[in-house]
Amino acid sequence: MNYGYIRVSTDKQTVENQRYEITEFAQKNDIQIDEWIEETISGTLEPGRRQLGTLLEKVQKDDLIICSELSRLGRSLFMIMSILNKLMETGARVWTIKDGYRLGDDIQSKVLAFAFGLSAEIERNLISQRTKEALERKKSEGMILGRPKGKISNSSKLDGSELETSIMLVHGISINRIAKLYGVHRNTVKLFIKKKRLNSEENIQKVMMLCG
Repeated sequence: MNYGYIRVSTDKQTVENQRYEITEFAQKNDIQIDEWIEETISGTLEPGRRQLGTLLEKVQKDDLIICSELSRLGRSLFMIMSILNKLMETGARVWTIKDGYRLGDDIQSKVLAFAFGLSAEIERNLISQRTKEALERKKSEGMILGRPKGKISNSSKLDGSELETSIMLVHGISINRIAKLYGVHRNTVKLFIKKKRLNSEENIQKVMMLCG
């Protein structure tokens, strides 16, 4: 199967340009697009919250996904690499038009994936470090993060940290890393996120607007 994947971030953007690019590319390379996936949604959302997630689950070995550029798959390098890694494990291929990437099961693709993966790990560590420094700076300024001392309730230890936790989620910081930053168990973080609905689309959109 050959898939044409199109994503735009807002209703103001049009899918027609990307569709034209993919159609023209397919014709030049004698490729028949069997199915189109079009969505208007932010690339910062995890694939599972997009139609892309459904596509990743159903692609099979030797299937081909064509998109205009890698940034259509996601907004962060770490997210893109996670997607590419899943596709390479499946044996599917990804071709991009503007970037000119041909990612598949060949050695060149694996070398490229390794290079991207290393860069993604560095980016993730930098984001984690910047978040940690921001939290420490707020503490030094007198801002109380988490549950105020002496407060007796059955609420989470992380109450009061909704915004900081949401920002870390948007930036792809893992549950384990968030737990380490706050000095709590990962299950505490998971329950806090679920209770406060921090991973809801509504909350994520609000945080993205605050982050600019």
